[in-house]
Amino acid sequence: MRLSLRLILSLVVGITLVTFFISRNEVRSEKQGLRADLQRKAQILAESLQEIVEPPLARGEHRELRRIVERFGDRQSLAGVVIYDTDGRVLAESSGFAAQFTPPRVPFDQLTKQDQGYSEFLTLDGTRMHAYYLRLSDGDTRTGVLAIFHDASYIEAQSDRIWRETVWHVIAQVLLVVLVTILILRWTIVQPISRMAQWMKDLRSGVVHPRPNLPKEDFLAPFSQEVVNFAHSLAEARAAAAEEARLRETGASLWTPERLRVSLQSKLRGSLFVVSNREPYVHTHRGKGIEASVPASGLVTALEPVLRACNGTWIAYGSGEADKETVDDHDRLRVPPDSPEYTLRRVWLTKEEEQGYYYGFSNEGLWPLCHIAHTRPIFRSSDWQSYQVANRRFADAVLEEMDGSEHALLLVQDYHFALLPRMIKDVRPDVRVAIFWHIPWPNPEAFGICPWQRELLDGLLGADLVAFHTQAHCNNFLETVDAALESRIEWEHFSVKRREHVTFVRPFPISVDFRETQPAPDTVGPSAYDLRASLLKGFGVQASFLGIGVDRVDYTKGIIERFRGIERFLEKCPEYRGRFTFVQIGAPSRTTIPRYHDLLNEVEVEATRINARFVNGNWKPIVLLTRHHSHQEILPYYRAADLCMVTSLHDGMNLVAKEFVAARDDEEGALILSQFTGATRELRDALIVNPYDTDQLAAAIQTALEMDANERQARMRRMRQIVKEHNVFRWAGNLIAELAEIRIEETEVALKQS
Repeated sequence: MRLSLRLILSLVVGITLVTFFISRNEVRSEKQGLRADLQRKAQILAESLQEIVEPPLARGEHRELRRIVERFGDRQSLAGVVIYDTDGRVLAESSGFAAQFTPPRVPFDQLTKQDQGYSEFLTLDGTRMHAYYLRLSDGDTRTGVLAIFHDASYIEAQSDRIWRETVWHVIAQVLLVVLVTILILRWTIVQPISRMAQWMKDLRSGVVHPRPNLPKEDFLAPFSQEVVNFAHSLAEARAAAAEEARLRETGASLWTPERLRVSLQSKLRGSLFVVSNREPYVHTHRGKGIEASVPASGLVTALEPVLRACNGTWIAYGSGEADKETVDDHDRLRVPPDSPEYTLRRVWLTKEEEQGYYYGFSNEGLWPLCHIAHTRPIFRSSDWQSYQVANRRFADAVLEEMDGSEHALLLVQDYHFALLPRMIKDVRPDVRVAIFWHIPWPNPEAFGICPWQRELLDGLLGADLVAFHTQAHCNNFLETVDAALESRIEWEHFSVKRREHVTFVRPFPISVDFRETQPAPDTVGPSAYDLRASLLKGFGVQASFLGIGVDRVDYTKGIIERFRGIERFLEKCPEYRGRFTFVQIGAPSRTTIPRYHDLLNEVEVEATRINARFVNGNWKPIVLLTRHHSHQEILPYYRAADLCMVTSLHDGMNLVAKEFVAARDDEEGALILSQFTGATRELRDALIVNPYDTDQLAAAIQTALEMDANERQARMRRMRQIVKEHNVFRWAGNLIAELAEIRIEETEVALKQS
């Protein structure tokens, strides 16, 4: 109420002042115009009379003067005409004027200064008048003065009328403005805020309603956004509290973001730093503004709660087109944008450096080398140089961010930064360093193909902890070190000692956020049958059974082998023709690399060939979607599918398998999983296959579709329990806890510093 009153009073005062100044100028302009017209009229009349009056005045014919004056003095709007002699005595005046007014004195001083007549406004006997004086002469002799008088009171009356109209206009405007202001306040601010307040009150009391339409006006946008953030935080806190209470009740122990926070706060003594090629927030131009987006990445899901919990720093490559416009002078910004809790430090690379370091050495060299997927790795000296430059640039950024930080922990991500641990340790031996290798590690003979294997291994052994998905990858790494470097390996402790430094090698199988795939509380979504029909209808396909595959188009994912397995299944089980359709979501990846570009064409050609062989009316066996899909777009396919195929030829873990299992809250669906993925160590209830064996793939599809419902649900229930218990927060908590407990020998620090 006070705000409304202040706003209304301010508007009333503002309107009144503006109207006053406008009206004053209007009155002034009107008066000046009327006066100028009156002066011009008097001048014309006086000059006309001058020629008539001067002859009789020169002859002294005063009677003729009075007749002339009387005749002209009766004109409308003319108050009177007076003729004076040279001494200012009245010689003749109109009778009407004489009856009402006393003729004023002639202003000889002003008149003598004028070349023509003299004009003035004056008051005669209470009436506002205008007088115009004009000298009369006979040749060079002054004979008298002619005075023309007009009633000028109408000018003041006109001014008064304008002021009266102004007052009424102000009153009308004020009333209208007050009414409009009240309506605007009510509709635009009061009602939305009231709805927001009631919504927040209901949320606080535990009653959940759909979010109301929040005010979108610019000045209220920050408030609306903070309300949404508050509601989201409240919902998360309440859900976490409910989950914790349920876990305490059942005696279970699941990892959640909150538990991760508590665990880190008790274990971390210093700051945490994370290095990855991919950044957690990318800034791009949208219209006239800049928009922040989160890339689809399990890495971001895993590590962001960690950095939020300890106000850490994430160092990453700035890949967004608007990234440079959002950082400060030190290339930093606080994130998340809506509720900043940690620092993002961006590192810049030239196009040439990115091409050599990322696309070249990392993805044409190390990626095929480690996956052993029948694609020849390519190693170029120029790419190796770019890889070294990029690792050094990231190392410099890390050291700059760590300056002054004691007991720091550094978590390096993936094969892009094999040299970085040693670079950090050489300068800061007191820092605990871990590197997580997200892809497989091959056997020593395969890794020996790399011309710079010794440099890569030495760089990795600068870390205190080297982590892989599986124990088999740990064993391969230790065997590679044993074959390539002079070092001491302690197999009972799974550690390597080199240069008086001990590196531990451990398996930490990464996972997914189980909660992200669950439906909202108290909501009932469509059944798998209805969802399946809806999804297939969008492609113009009719089928009773649905299979799903979700991959980057990468030669390690076995997509073509998968398609051939589907083809073999339809050959062996013709009764499923017209009934089974497989949807392959294949996101294009690294298409600037020739092998990836060619593979995308190969996948499309193979899908087209198989479809052409079996297509029948409104049915076809394979629907290929070659574009990027968000996590929310993929979830309906997971929940609708009868089976999910993960047929990687070689994979470190493969989180698609775990995402599919987590999404099946109905405990339906079957998972067909390649034996060459790290996920097979945990998801043993999947149908494990060799993706190179086409007949085995076909048999697995038939088994998945014809499996007894009780067995299918039991398998899915056991896999869901594993994914739920071994989630991404447990992975992060265990990895960082192990790193934090590693003891840094003082002798090693002293040796490095000397």
